Amino acid sequence: MNHMPNSQEARDIAFHMHSYTNAVAHAELGPMIMERGEGIHVFDNNGTQYIEAMSGLWSAALGFSEERLIKAATDQMRTLPFYHNFTHKSHTKAIDLAEKLISIAPVPMSKVFYTNSGSEANDTVLKMIWYRSNALGLPDKKKIISRIRGYHGVTLASASLTGLPYNHKSFDLPIDRVHHTTCPHFWREGHEGETQEQFATRCANDLETIILAEGPETVAAFFAEPVMGAGGVVVPPETYWEKIQAVLNKYDVLLVADEVICGFGRTGKMFGSETYGMKPDVLVMSKQITSSYAPFSAFMINAKFYEPIAEESGRIGVLGHGFTGAGHPVGAAIALENIAIIEERDLVAKAAENGEYMQKQLRKLADHPVVGEVRGVGLIAAVELVADKETKSGLEKPGALGIHINKALQRNGIISRSIVDSAALCPPLIIECNQIDEIISAMHKSLDEVQAEIS
Repeated sequence: MNHMPNSQEARDIAFHMHSYTNAVAHAELGPMIMERGEGIHVFDNNGTQYIEAMSGLWSAALGFSEERLIKAATDQMRTLPFYHNFTHKSHTKAIDLAEKLISIAPVPMSKVFYTNSGSEANDTVLKMIWYRSNALGLPDKKKIISRIRGYHGVTLASASLTGLPYNHKSFDLPIDRVHHTTCPHFWREGHEGETQEQFATRCANDLETIILAEGPETVAAFFAEPVMGAGGVVVPPETYWEKIQAVLNKYDVLLVADEVICGFGRTGKMFGSETYGMKPDVLVMSKQITSSYAPFSAFMINAKFYEPIAEESGRIGVLGHGFTGAGHPVGAAIALENIAIIEERDLVAKAAENGEYMQKQLRKLADHPVVGEVRGVGLIAAVELVADKETKSGLEKPGALGIHINKALQRNGIISRSIVDSAALCPPLIIECNQIDEIISAMHKSLDEVQAEIS
């Protein structure tokens, strides 16, 4: 594709290295450039309107033009545009937000630690787990288990927790001490004749097998998303979390709930941990905490997790970890207002109600010749495409169907995200049912177009 010299597209190709992008292809194809956003819609530099059915990156809970968040940010910029939390320093918004987060936690929590992204948060949690094990005199209890297709970020440590090949290839990852267990995707991983509950039992047994093989005295924690996001919107099978939690309790293995995507209403409860009855020792938050109007993340820890760390910092004389922008006053102000809006407008209940509608309407697509599975909960879903329903197989190259549906949806005014051969949907919490109908209509049209293309 040729771009005019000095156009935005040409300048992007010349100067901008993109995340999660094929750099060679980008030099040929160029970018899609967004100019503005309003509600659930975004507009490109040609003036074309799209429904942002991925909330950007699973994250713009309140859409793209919430004036109260803009005001919260500008007011805070005028008052205290920056401060930090090193060496006993603090500021009002960091304190208010920590108190608020503890008050809405799904299980009793003790403290909040601030970071800048989900990757940084998970990376920090991993460091704190090792620090805590040393504090407890358990220097061998350092191994971590996460799941195949789980997603926990892209730093050295968090990308190691992530269980996706493209986050490991050529990066020399994962690091040691990190192991991966079964992905709880019943449609893809379940055996013939197996029920969801039997599959859940097998997943729990697989986890226990790894713990026993490594030695329970060496396994410190299990990292998991309540619902897997970037791994393909994998909803756990019935009884899964109950059985997993029992294994963790049996061997004194901590549970870290990565709520970066699920938190703040996405699954129809404030936290995904509530949706599935999880009892995490650590709960990680980012994305919807500020509707991504500012980079911000945090994690909550319970007293069992916190107290050995606090004591160790006393013994050493300092907790040698922190980030300049952590707990940033502007981000904290936005987060407080964001949570206030979610509560005032009852958007968690709305996500449950409208999410139920979205799931019901999407499942009507299940009979389409190129649809293998429709899955999801609340306002997060995926439609997985197949070339052959019986074998659940795609085209010769995995991901080719995903590219087809992503392009078709974009032509039809919907921004989605292809995950291998699935089209993921994660619209803003403010979406209305008539707007969901627009997505469903475009999805049906796009599936027809893909069917025509591949046949």
